[in-house]
Amino acid sequence: MSDFVASFSLSHLQWGMIALCAILVGMSKTGIPGVSMIVVPSMAMIFGGKASTGVLLPILITADIFAVFYYHRHAEWKPLLRALPWALLGLILALWIGAGVNDQQFKHLIAISVILSLGLMIWNDRKNKKNELPDYPWFAALFGILGGFATMIGNVAGPVFAIYLLALHLPKKNYIGTTAWFFAIINLSKLPLQYFVWDNIHKETVIIDLLVIPFVMIGAYIGIKLVHAIKDQAYRWFVVVITFISAILIFL
Repeated sequence: MSDFVASFSLSHLQWGMIALCAILVGMSKTGIPGVSMIVVPSMAMIFGGKASTGVLLPILITADIFAVFYYHRHAEWKPLLRALPWALLGLILALWIGAGVNDQQFKHLIAISVILSLGLMIWNDRKNKKNELPDYPWFAALFGILGGFATMIGNVAGPVFAIYLLALHLPKKNYIGTTAWFFAIINLSKLPLQYFVWDNIHKETVIIDLLVIPFVMIGAYIGIKLVHAIKDQAYRWFVVVITFISAILIFL
């Protein structure tokens, strides 16, 4: 087994980083958002930018499956179905113009958008208009397209979709369940695009993904246990703070 692992030309430190990334992805998908923000740059350091997305996507899908299995009954389908068609459009736009996009500049725009949206959402809450923003058709369209584009280009859609759901004031489990279904559908939609168009998913990357499934399971278990310990209102502000920090990390 050790010879087989060594055949991938990865050091023990790199394998450790991949395992840690798998744990963080599992935690993130089961309700502890933001902890996976170091995953994208870490995987890019090991495999390179575009190649890393081919390794990471099956890990994300594995974690999505665990999250959907545990929280599927808590999903809110009305806001989910409002945003999904626009998110799929965002995926196609990203696929179309991805070759000419500067990743760093786009991430900066995402970060600025997330911070401004957080400010708008908090201002809206303080004006006691908790359900006003999501009622506008442009709201789901904007965050759907932005989220789809962001997840295809840089796997940074978490903070974007968090704003959309935070504005709905969903209870903790409904927030996690809706997020789980959204990213399960989006990431499965990305799979054929990355396999056939970007050509960055291969037998070797799939083997690596299979090897780290136990670490995804560990992360998912930790995430579920931590979420149980956080009360609903505290969880909302926990997500707000983590989303803001995530936006700053995207910007750096």
